[in-house]
Amino acid sequence: MTHTEITHFAGFDWASDHHDIIIVDAEGTLVADFKVEHTAAGWRLWKEKIAAMPKLAVAIETSFGMVVDQLIDSGVAVYPVNPMSARRYRERRHPSGTKTDRHDAWALADALRIDGHAWRALGPKDSIIEELRILCRDEVALIEERTALINQLRQALREYYPTALEAFDDWTSPCAWAFVERFSTAAALLKAGKRRWQTFLHTHRLARSQTYERRLNHFEKAGEWHVNDSVVKAKSLYAMARVRQLRALQSQLDAYRRRIEELFSSHPDSGLFGSLPGAGPKLAPRLLSEVGSDRALYRDAQGLQCVGGTAPVSFQSGKIKKAQMRRACNRNLRHILYLFAQKSTENCTWAKTYYTSLREKGKSHAVALRCLGQRWVKIIWKMWQTRTAYDPELHLKNQVAHGSWVLQIQPASPVSQ
Repeated sequence: MTHTEITHFAGFDWASDHHDIIIVDAEGTLVADFKVEHTAAGWRLWKEKIAAMPKLAVAIETSFGMVVDQLIDSGVAVYPVNPMSARRYRERRHPSGTKTDRHDAWALADALRIDGHAWRALGPKDSIIEELRILCRDEVALIEERTALINQLRQALREYYPTALEAFDDWTSPCAWAFVERFSTAAALLKAGKRRWQTFLHTHRLARSQTYERRLNHFEKAGEWHVNDSVVKAKSLYAMARVRQLRALQSQLDAYRRRIEELFSSHPDSGLFGSLPGAGPKLAPRLLSEVGSDRALYRDAQGLQCVGGTAPVSFQSGKIKKAQMRRACNRNLRHILYLFAQKSTENCTWAKTYYTSLREKGKSHAVALRCLGQRWVKIIWKMWQTRTAYDPELHLKNQVAHGSWVLQIQPASPVSQ
């Protein structure tokens, strides 16, 4: 259904327990003004209210979630609106600053009626992409929870068991958690003796020449730290609680990773994103989940660059002209592109050269990575549109054909990745 075919325009101000709805006709006349509860009965009422409006479109400040699913299921065209744009539409309609849920819904309905010809309705969903996106975002949230637990564990150890912190650097490793479980205090460690220390290190494959003797040396000096017994008893209990939580959380993260890898490998675009140098098994699925599979979503690379937050925002007024970091964007995609740009400098010659040149020009680490991400998004968009995997030799030919300045400072190599 095109914008010219729409006969009624709805503004949907959604909340966790109820939704305010305003519906106007093509002339802007108020047709309906009501609320529905976010319940099964409320959604039945919504369908009853719109039954006489077969060509209804809805503007709403989100593009996913249960509310959107219910709207699509009711047969209406759904137009997502950026929250910043929604705020501007509200200010346009109510310059006095008036704000209520009803006014917000009315502003969305009127904006869809007047400006909706340039908007894009949500298309059919790719079920694999939808599940993959949710899983990847939730995995990141669980990783952040793990980081918080690790920080709490390290703080507890700092207060009562410094030897553990000296002996282990990577506290995301279950081996470090196993150490706290096996030797919960310095006294327990010293009582166990050297033979049990060695058995522990060998059992957990920690008998590497670089760290083996250093760890044993730290274990022997554990008694040099003098900590109050009450602190040891209290904090050792706290540390054990955090270790058990980490164990449980890690098992769930492992389950997430298996499902993500399973979904990613089943998608036709997995080879495309998996071919990106440095993307690896974690960033490749996240890139695919955020970029999606709808090729009509971005008409050019610039659209994807803006959504991904790599394209700067221009500001010009009189003699003032500057570029600023783009904040109105898909922040999940922006973070993934930032991480991918960083990893690509370790796996791709031209990316490393480009990043280094920007740093030498005085750009900060973050700015240099965003600039590199901007270049990568252009490549990713072209790969995505043509359904071709990344080919370092083809990219080198394109650099030569377009006279890329990177080639002028790039060290000579048989094949530029």
